[in-house]
Amino acid sequence: MSLREITQKAEAKMKKSVESFQHEIAAIRTGKATTALLDRVKVDAYGQTMPLKQIGNVGVQDAHTLMVQVWDKSMVAATEKAIRDANLGLNPVAEGQSIRVSIPPLNEERRKEYVKLTKKYGEDAKIALRNLRREMLHGADKLEKDKEIGEDAKANCKKDADNLVHKYEKQISDMIVQKEKEIMEV
Repeated sequence: MSLREITQKAEAKMKKSVESFQHEIAAIRTGKATTALLDRVKVDAYGQTMPLKQIGNVGVQDAHTLMVQVWDKSMVAATEKAIRDANLGLNPVAEGQSIRVSIPPLNEERRKEYVKLTKKYGEDAKIALRNLRREMLHGADKLEKDKEIGEDAKANCKKDADNLVHKYEKQISDMIVQKEKEIMEV
């Protein structure tokens, strides 16, 4: 494997880490209705556990209400139970083949908990980036040891690794600040 391949592979993994972080924080409540809130809900359906998306459509009715349109009428009760049991602090109400999910306003204490959770996810994502940097440098060390590259190329690889980590850590930090603003808005 060449130095270029090592760098490209590490950068692709770093992008995935940032995307994963973005997906994680999308599910954190901000007091406004967003379909991402229900992304992690799993429903016991047809003898297996399935994501809510495979049971019905989730849509935003207004700023404080989600509507879940269940495709199979026999799955309404199981879907309602799954949303209630998902530890999201939501109380779904079945209305025929639909389920109305009202998003209650967040109190100050809960908002602070969500900000803390966002920062924790951010730190986890940054740790993942640093681990990828370490892998990248380890690959460069191996190439140098096998005499495939020289010290200058290894030094450039270290500089590239540092720049990549800095770039993606900044993106994560910016997302944390943005999410914190969304959560703390009243």
